[in-house]
Amino acid sequence: MTTSQDIPDQGRPDDDPAELSQWERFGVDTTAPHSARVYDYWLGGKTNFPPDRAMGQAIEEAVPSVKQMAKANRAFQGRAVRHLAREHGIRQFLDLGTGIPTSPNTHEIAEAVSPGTRVVYVDNDPIVLAHARALMVSSPASRTTYIHADLRKPEELFTDPALTATLDLTQPVGLLMIAVLMLIADEDDPWGRVAALRDALPAGSCIALTTPTQDFDPEAVGKVTEAARAGGMTLVPRTHDDVLRFFDGWDLVEPGLSPVLAWRPDGEPPADPKAAYYWGGVAVKR
Repeated sequence: MTTSQDIPDQGRPDDDPAELSQWERFGVDTTAPHSARVYDYWLGGKTNFPPDRAMGQAIEEAVPSVKQMAKANRAFQGRAVRHLAREHGIRQFLDLGTGIPTSPNTHEIAEAVSPGTRVVYVDNDPIVLAHARALMVSSPASRTTYIHADLRKPEELFTDPALTATLDLTQPVGLLMIAVLMLIADEDDPWGRVAALRDALPAGSCIALTTPTQDFDPEAVGKVTEAARAGGMTLVPRTHDDVLRFFDGWDLVEPGLSPVLAWRPDGEPPADPKAAYYWGGVAVKR
């Protein structure tokens, strides 16, 4: 079991080679950018390396407000989890593409509504594995676990012993896919992968997802996509209609598929709901 003492001293200003080399024992490639670490950089985290920051800065040149957008996306996740726990009685969550832990995490948000919530986190980045097992500690009444897996293989995910020991798949599950479907190219059939996930969940389950879009500013998002491709990363923005397909057969919760800033905002509605280039939505399986 990884402990906080096992994790290298992260994010040092000089990125000391001795520190970077310690990540190799976790199977982390610090020479190439990774989406989870780029996102961590935008959120002000410390678990990112020079290639991640270079990629983050290149995207920021195309979209100067990208850090604010990342925070808006994260805020949507918090509102969605609270909504599912309060309004739909969801007491177990499956968080796909969880990324590097950034408080408040899903289990912290859910536990604030209902102690005893169970959460399974899933990602395929070794650096997320190292952090998740050390830092995602739930309250005594609740239970969390982390699975190192890929959402491209849903059939393997739902038979993983750690998942089946934590979640009761005969009871409703809150499925979270926050800024992760953008990492699956169209030729890898993300809609089919999500359909397999939907089909595996019982009635009463919910989906909350976000994904970037070119609908609000095609030129800027086009530059972002090019920058990601040049850095060896897959980043696929999708249109409103393409995102709707991920919810096929489930009932969208009001206000439907919306810009993330406009989905049940806390306080006053945003002056420009399209200032963050993400679609977001929540749906229920009847």
